[in-house]
Amino acid sequence: MQLKTILNRVQKFKCFVYESVHIVEHTDGIRLEAQLRPRSNSIALCSVCGKPSPDYDTLPVRWFEFVPLWGIKVFFVYAPRRVNCRHCGIKVEQMPWAKGKSHRTEAYEWFLARWAKRLSWKEVAEVFCTSWENVFRSVEMAVSWGRAHQELSEIQAIGIDEIKWQRGHHYLTLVYQIDENHKRLLWVGEKRTLKTLLRFFRWFGSERSHALAYVCSDMWKPYLKVIAKKAHHAINILDRFHIMAHINKAIDEVRAQEAKELRTNGYEPVLTKSRWLLLKRPENLTDKQESKLSELLQYNLRSIRRYLLKEEFQFFWAYQSPYWAGQFMDKWCTKTMRSKIKPIKKVAKMLRRHRKLVLNWFEAKGQMSSGVVEGFNTKAKLTIRKAYGFRTFRAAEMALYHTLGALPEPIGTHRFF
Repeated sequence: MQLKTILNRVQKFKCFVYESVHIVEHTDGIRLEAQLRPRSNSIALCSVCGKPSPDYDTLPVRWFEFVPLWGIKVFFVYAPRRVNCRHCGIKVEQMPWAKGKSHRTEAYEWFLARWAKRLSWKEVAEVFCTSWENVFRSVEMAVSWGRAHQELSEIQAIGIDEIKWQRGHHYLTLVYQIDENHKRLLWVGEKRTLKTLLRFFRWFGSERSHALAYVCSDMWKPYLKVIAKKAHHAINILDRFHIMAHINKAIDEVRAQEAKELRTNGYEPVLTKSRWLLLKRPENLTDKQESKLSELLQYNLRSIRRYLLKEEFQFFWAYQSPYWAGQFMDKWCTKTMRSKIKPIKKVAKMLRRHRKLVLNWFEAKGQMSSGVVEGFNTKAKLTIRKAYGFRTFRAAEMALYHTLGALPEPIGTHRFF
C-alpha cells in the first residue's frame, strides 16, 4: 500500500489531491513531504467568508506539520492561492488542513492535544520531537474550540472553591458543575476576590444563574457576598467537609500548643505522635492507634476535651430536621463557648455567624456535597504539579480546562491515539 493511499484513508480533502510523497533529508533527520495541489477545475474559497472566489495569484510554498508516521515527521507542502473575493478583497484561500497562518495542521494539533491529557506537556514535546510552545498552542486550540461548543443548559448545582497555585498568596478560583449526572470544571479565575467571582456570573449569564438550585461553597466572605447577590434564590450549602476541616484545624492547634507546654514543664510528652489519632474518625483507626487513643483518653487534657467535643458534633449530621439540627448546634456552641480555649471558641462563633447557611445542608437533605469539589481540586493541583508549576495564568487556565472541563471534540475522519 502506497503512502498516498494511507493519507487518503486517514486525511482526505475534497478539493485537493496528494500529488506525491517522498523522503527528504533534513538537518533534524529524515522527513516525509506530501505535495498537495488543487483538483482540476476546483474553485478556491475565501478564508474569511468561505465563498468561492476567482484566483488572483500564488504565494510561495509553505510547509504544514502533520501527524508523524513511524517516528518520522510528516509535512504537507503546498503553495496557497490568493483569491479576489468580491466581499473581502484579496485574501489567501481557505485550506481545510490548517487555520490562519499556523504551520501545524489541525489533525496534528488535535493529536498533540489528546496526548497532552495523558502526559505532561514537556513529555509530549519530547516524545513527538516538537516544542513546548507547539503543545501549548495545540491545547489552546482544543480548549477554545471546546469552550465555544460546550453545552451550558440545565446546570442546577455548582461548587465554588479556590486552590493555591504559586508561591506566596496566589490563588485560583474554580467553579465546577456538580450535578448528579454531569461533573466538570466550568470556569477558572485568577485570584479569589469578590470581583473574580463576579466575572464568573457575568460569563455564566443571569438566566443560567437564576436556574441554579444549589451552590456549594466554603465560608470565604467575598464568595458568600457574591452568591447572595447573584444566586440568592439557590440554596447556598456550607458543606460538612469544610465545617469539620475548621474543627479539626482548631483541635490540631490546641494539641500542638499543649504538647509544647508539656515539654517545657518537663512532663512526659504524652501527646507526641498523636496528631492523627485526634483527627481521624474512630472507625478509620488501626488497632495500634485505637490502643494509643484509649491511653490518651485517661488524661484530663485540653486536647482530649476538644476531641470529645468534635466527636459529639458528628451527631449533628445524623439529624433529618433542620429545626432539631439547629437546636443541637446551638447547645454545642454554648457548651464550647464556656471553655477557655480560643481556637475552638472561634469555630463556635463561626458556626453561629453562619447558622442559616450551615443548616442549608439539611434543606438539601444531604444530596449535594462539595466532596466532589475537593476531589476536583486534588486533580487540579496534580495537573499543575505535573508541569512543576506554570509561569503564567494563561497556561494554568488552559491546562485545567483541558484536563477537567470535559470539553467536546469535533468528529474527524480519523482519530489518532
